[in-house]
Amino acid sequence: MRTWLLTVFFLIPLPFLAGCGKDLSSTGDSGESQPLVVGMEMAYPPFELRNAENEPDGISVRMAEGLAEYLERPLELRDVEWSGIIPALQSGKIDVIISSMTRTEERARAIAFSDGYVTNGLCMLVAKDSAIQSVDDLKTGKFKAAVKIATTGHQWARKEIPELELIILDNANSCALEVVQGKADAFIYDQISIYQFWQKNQEKTRPILNAIREETWAIGMRKEDEALKSKVNQFLSDFRARGEFEALSDQYMSEAKAAFKETGVPFIFH
Repeated sequence: MRTWLLTVFFLIPLPFLAGCGKDLSSTGDSGESQPLVVGMEMAYPPFELRNAENEPDGISVRMAEGLAEYLERPLELRDVEWSGIIPALQSGKIDVIISSMTRTEERARAIAFSDGYVTNGLCMLVAKDSAIQSVDDLKTGKFKAAVKIATTGHQWARKEIPELELIILDNANSCALEVVQGKADAFIYDQISIYQFWQKNQEKTRPILNAIREETWAIGMRKEDEALKSKVNQFLSDFRARGEFEALSDQYMSEAKAAFKETGVPFIFH
């Protein structure tokens, strides 16, 4: 059963301009601007995380701040468990999802997506001495793979390799630990995370960074919020044109960018 949890939320006021022509959807009966409630799971550095002071931080947090300012609305961030983030959007507990979410056909049947802003890919973390060299090896039926529940790695493995034994967990750190401890032969997740888990466990693991498939990240919204979707897409276009994506990637992931460039693995803000 899919469950959801809204554990902690932070209210972050942002300066906004008073002006005419505001959307009715962003104002209450009193005419005051309503907060833009952004949901994200703050467990995915460098995009969504908590800093040493336990405050929201990362690329997605900066994007959320920029979007709220662009919409002239105060920002409220909610830390939402990943498996419940789409139900939280559908039920109106949050207004948008900015949480490194891959745009997929399955998810698009439930929610609307903005234009894409990142191209990334699924890949694998395996044991350092593993015989696994590519995803094709997983199709032999001899291996077990760890996946985080409700992620594209989970969905892809379930659909494309039904014979693969899956260890389904709710935390990416736990999935990586399964490989480190030899309980799983592979962990299927995104390239940035796999690179980071390998960096922390170089003595026992090895990354296979070649993309199993490329994926596009986008901002999630309710299907009926057409006016908001148009404004979000314009925000992304302006944010990109100002060089904000490149500045944030340099700030938060310069080492990973350099490593990906050296190995020829694409990671593209677009």
